[in-house]
Amino acid sequence: MSFLTLNSLSKIYGNFTAVDAVDLEVSKGEFVSLLGPSGCGKTTTLQMIAGLAEPSAGTVTLDGRDITHEKPNRRGLGIVFQTYALFPHMTVAQNVSFGLEMRKVGRAERDRRVAEALALVKLDRFADRYPRQLSGGQRQRVAIARALVIEPPVLLLDEPLSNLDAKLREEMQFELRRIQQTVGTTTIMVTHDQGEALSISDRVVVMEHGRMTQADVPAAVYDHPATEFISSFIGKMNNIPGIALKLGIRAHGVILPATDCPATEGESAVLSLRPERITIVPTGQGHLHGVVSARFFFGSHWLFNVDTAVGQIIVSWPNTDGSLPASQGQPVGLSWLPESARVSARTQETSRIDA
Repeated sequence: MSFLTLNSLSKIYGNFTAVDAVDLEVSKGEFVSLLGPSGCGKTTTLQMIAGLAEPSAGTVTLDGRDITHEKPNRRGLGIVFQTYALFPHMTVAQNVSFGLEMRKVGRAERDRRVAEALALVKLDRFADRYPRQLSGGQRQRVAIARALVIEPPVLLLDEPLSNLDAKLREEMQFELRRIQQTVGTTTIMVTHDQGEALSISDRVVVMEHGRMTQADVPAAVYDHPATEFISSFIGKMNNIPGIALKLGIRAHGVILPATDCPATEGESAVLSLRPERITIVPTGQGHLHGVVSARFFFGSHWLFNVDTAVGQIIVSWPNTDGSLPASQGQPVGLSWLPESARVSARTQETSRIDA
């Protein structure tokens, strides 16, 4: 049963539609990420849930209660902003306690809940420090503790990890998920980071031009993108234009196999294939032939650019034993399982390989 429901939720600024009739049902305890590029409407959607932006149309329902026009403080939601918005003149404990004081919670109860919240985010030893004495990751955890201490029905996260460096950001992704699963709070997170959304969400909602284009579990969004935009936005993707066949496409005279072919045979189509699903094989073998034009080392894997008759293909090769399947300038064959490729109707001019 839906705990939080968005029904035809829209936001219009003059002639510009920021959010266009978004429908979404979120279950209790679910972690849902709103994912998309800048300007897609994800933050505006979050603000309408929080009560920080007035919807132009539609409704927001929480546990059966229409909160569409309620003031933010009446909704009781926990919010973590991108900048954390901590009070610099207050200690960690005082920052976390602030929301409880505004709700006139008694001192003993307040101290207990603050202590529990700080223990949850592993900052109980830092209760007497000030924000300036903390690292970026620690300040972020203080903001999460402050949002959770009021025991909100829904936790809203607006790009909560964007101010952290790459290594700390990755660590905090899993820490954030641990905290959410421990508490069980229904959580909506806004992010433009696909890896972040895929790694810690129960469901990912992809938004484009104010519309919700796909909402599914992370693996389904990654392996079965609903649109050409999603296939190229989430992860790296080889998008090869051609003519749809029953089991693949024909591109530049080459037949490329696929089993996932909802496109109509004979129409203009695109075959989408993830770089990690492609195997480099000896020249003369495989479905496609080419020459390695460049290679790049990323530690855990190599990335190869292979020039072929259908354009440049990107191949990701795991660094399992330190060996390389091909060197720059070497002719190679490319092979993949047909079920790894997806063919969809062509929605826009595609004259290149998207990455």
